[in-house]
Amino acid sequence: MPYRFLPISDFFWALSIYFLITASCDREERKIVHVQEDHTGEVIVQTAPGVVTTHRGGTIILPCRYHYDDSGEDTDQIRVKWSKINGSSSFTDVLVSLGKQMRTFGSYENRASLQEKDLGDASLVIQNVTLEDYGRYECEVTNELEDDTGMVQLDLKGVIFSYHPRLGRYSMNFHEAEEACKRQDGILASYDQVHEAWLDGLNWCNAGWLQDGSVQYPISKPREECGKKETPTGVRNYGYRHKNDEHYDAFCFTSNLNGNVYFLKSNRKMNFQEASRACEENGDSLAKVGQLYAAWKLQLMDRCEAGWLGDGSVRYPIVNPRARCGGSEPGVRNLGFPSKKYKLFGVYCYRGEEGKKTHKSNNEDITTLKSSQV
Repeated sequence: MPYRFLPISDFFWALSIYFLITASCDREERKIVHVQEDHTGEVIVQTAPGVVTTHRGGTIILPCRYHYDDSGEDTDQIRVKWSKINGSSSFTDVLVSLGKQMRTFGSYENRASLQEKDLGDASLVIQNVTLEDYGRYECEVTNELEDDTGMVQLDLKGVIFSYHPRLGRYSMNFHEAEEACKRQDGILASYDQVHEAWLDGLNWCNAGWLQDGSVQYPISKPREECGKKETPTGVRNYGYRHKNDEHYDAFCFTSNLNGNVYFLKSNRKMNFQEASRACEENGDSLAKVGQLYAAWKLQLMDRCEAGWLGDGSVRYPIVNPRARCGGSEPGVRNLGFPSKKYKLFGVYCYRGEEGKKTHKSNNEDITTLKSSQV
């Protein structure tokens, strides 16, 4: 039966009816877009609304489909370009495809490709997703005369943590905060990530840098010493601050671990140097702050014993709060930055995926709780 084309005014109404099917595949959220044909000759691009979610190390498909009147057109002249949107006028090239030719750029080399399941499929496949991949992406499809674009938001499952170095609170400018998060296996968090964490109960009274250069902090339990008790809950905003001259803490974001954090079994406490050597002798390294937070939040690590971390701080993760374990709320307890030479504690080590495959030891303790126990 021949096609009956809709008037263009009805096209977008019909498009909304067929627009989205959500399916689950390999624990990732895959969103599929269906586009009905149009008779105008224009390129029509559609992407999935909302958010596509994955985790660090995963593989994700950012959906994009296009349709155009291909009568007399050479499909090799269709150009597909994917870009990451960094700000209002800043873009990072991800992939460009023209016919059978394709090129990827920067950190996306050898990780990004087009799905191309059928004609009109311009979906982007990203393998081994990194923390830096988080954000908005633009799919642009161009033929000789027409072009159209669509947006996809890539989100990551993870955890927010506030951070300051041994120098103390409010000691980092924006660039130092960026580097501090990277050293602790994270990146500066976005406002959306902090807001989502606030919705989940994050309550922190110290202002910190965010990815966009603003300084904010989440308050779920107002109190007098933190912006006055009668002030409404929310994410308090200091606005955009001078990136070089002003100093605050940092709100960092991290995601799934490509390895495991464990508490090293030992018959004695250690100073910092001894703790570092003990992890190295086990074939591993001192855990970073972000790694301990990821183990607590995403792997449900629960250990009521303080241990050294790589930055010289002493912390421990609590999923199931109990007496003499640092308070009534779950979280990562922080004992600050004790003397590296004279103070003695346990130690949290980190073993990457390669270490897990090649090294086994009886002197490690990975204590986690099942979701039903929390």
